[in-house]
Amino acid sequence: MVRLYVTPDLGSGTPIAPTPDQSRYLTGVMRLTQGDDILIFNGRDGEWRATITEFTKRGVVLTCRELARPQAFGPDLELVVALVKKSRVETIVEKAAELGVRRIRPTITRRTNVEKVRLDRLDAIAMEAAEQTGRLDVPIVDDPEKLEAILDGWDPARRLMFCDEAGGEPAMAALQAAGPGPWAILIGPEGGFAPEERARLRALPFTTAVSLGPRILRADTAAIAAMTLWQAAIGDWER
Repeated sequence: MVRLYVTPDLGSGTPIAPTPDQSRYLTGVMRLTQGDDILIFNGRDGEWRATITEFTKRGVVLTCRELARPQAFGPDLELVVALVKKSRVETIVEKAAELGVRRIRPTITRRTNVEKVRLDRLDAIAMEAAEQTGRLDVPIVDDPEKLEAILDGWDPARRLMFCDEAGGEPAMAALQAAGPGPWAILIGPEGGFAPEERARLRALPFTTAVSLGPRILRADTAAIAAMTLWQAAIGDWER
């Protein structure tokens, strides 16, 4: 069944007006008509079964019928990732949404060559991935921020999985030893971390430096590998 992310509050009998693009998708792509049902969610009120009840000049109107699933959230996992080329950043955001990340924090390191992103485009990618995967929330995508500033404001209760191309503990064993809780994964730029960045990261008490294996991985591959390892070790894959 078609799923859509919407922003209004949801409840029994509530009318919902999708965006014009969403209305065109429902009628022009999916060929739905009056009386057809879809699933909608907003990240707060769970997932609702809704019916197309009206057509207007701006698009369709949906009416919430019944709660299909109560609101739930996955593990408290964030992804801090150095900016790379547009296509690779978009892949990282899509896969992060598919793999259950709650918050994506693009960062600028000493060796980052890209400093700007289209947040509206990344938000749309995250939303579409959430719709397709069945999750009940959409990950937040932050504005890019320098790594030094992120570390300065870090909550020490959140563990940091530092994926260090220079080497570290085997990731699976290190994660299982540290255990679940609030975590973040840090992925560096294509050129790797500068020596002073690596030294600071390894000195932080909340950091777990890990290796992703004997091969040097591109940033998007490293992000997918790290998120997969985290989910397999201490995530929600056993639910």
